[in-house]
Amino acid sequence: MNYNPLLPEVKANLYAHYAYLREHAPVYWVESLQAWAVSRYADVVYVLKNPQLFSSSAFFDQLLGEFNPVPEIPWMITSDPPDHTRLRKLANKGFMPSMVRNLTPRVGAIALELVESIRGKRECDFMRDFSTAFPVLVIAEMLGIEPERRVDFKRWADDIVSASNRATATEEGRQRIRQSVNAAREYFEATIARRRQEPGDDIISAFMRAEEERQALTALEVLSLSILLLLGGTETTTNLLGSTMVTLLEQPDDLGKIRRDPSLIPQLIEESLRYHSPVQALFRQTTQTVEIAGTTIPANATVMPLLASANRDARKFPEPERFDLTRNTDGHVALGHGVHFCLGAPLARLEAKVALEALLQHLPSLRATAQPITWLDSFFVRGPKTLPLALTAA
Repeated sequence: MNYNPLLPEVKANLYAHYAYLREHAPVYWVESLQAWAVSRYADVVYVLKNPQLFSSSAFFDQLLGEFNPVPEIPWMITSDPPDHTRLRKLANKGFMPSMVRNLTPRVGAIALELVESIRGKRECDFMRDFSTAFPVLVIAEMLGIEPERRVDFKRWADDIVSASNRATATEEGRQRIRQSVNAAREYFEATIARRRQEPGDDIISAFMRAEEERQALTALEVLSLSILLLLGGTETTTNLLGSTMVTLLEQPDDLGKIRRDPSLIPQLIEESLRYHSPVQALFRQTTQTVEIAGTTIPANATVMPLLASANRDARKFPEPERFDLTRNTDGHVALGHGVHFCLGAPLARLEAKVALEALLQHLPSLRATAQPITWLDSFFVRGPKTLPLALTAA
């Protein structure tokens, strides 16, 4: 089997390719990405928990290339300890548990507003009308910026992430990404300048106030964290909600169980994260010659731990191709592992829980239409592009 994740036929059948890799080529040279794909759970965890052997420094070089919105500095996501440790401690000031808890009522209100906007319709596109809009509105709330910019936010995020899928093959694609990179940077630079003059209770202001052992985030670090929040905070939750809805439509018995017992929603979220990992892979660079699964990888080589493949490894999760609400999902790597575990994981889980509660309570009938579901054209992120639904309102 030729595993080239840029090919449409591979993207259309990713999980079969992952299964083949795990059994026959657990470390596989991907010519199109010039990277070693690592597919088994234990090996993926080994890569992620050993930053001294597998550096994050080249992550954006591999993912975004020349379209890095803040190339002047290492981002938190591309830093290794001890620099990463400093940035993480400071960035955590913007994600204190109390801040996430305080956001809960507003997250619930946003979810209900969106449910209300589609409740009277016979049909909707779940991705357009709810799953895309919801996390963007939440991020806008956290950043303290105008909700009407949500269309711009989503366009910027989609365009920047599209660089990972080699959308740069055409001049039109490159120009579109450049425009979004520049627009996002200019917008956040202006917002940060305003917060410096008039601080608020938003997360940008929290980043600017953050101090740890007499250290503080620089203006460029605040800029990179703000853009990272835009990218990670919109793409992950959008794709998680979309994939979860697809699974519930495919498994009506589970949908019925969760309607009768909403306390199952957190378990639904974790199994959905495992089953359809919103982020499929990461990139690391070897700092020395290493051996994985009997394969020698040279120093300064790019390694691609396949999170989605690890989450379907039968060595860790029995019958991994089956969606199981009762499964013990402890240890899944959908949100990363080790020092780079997703900073926004508590927020993503909160958003998914609140959204699913609102949808299942106020839309008693959700079912697929005859129109086909389409999926994002990406190997890096996984989620529906369109999800047509028929609705019956309460």
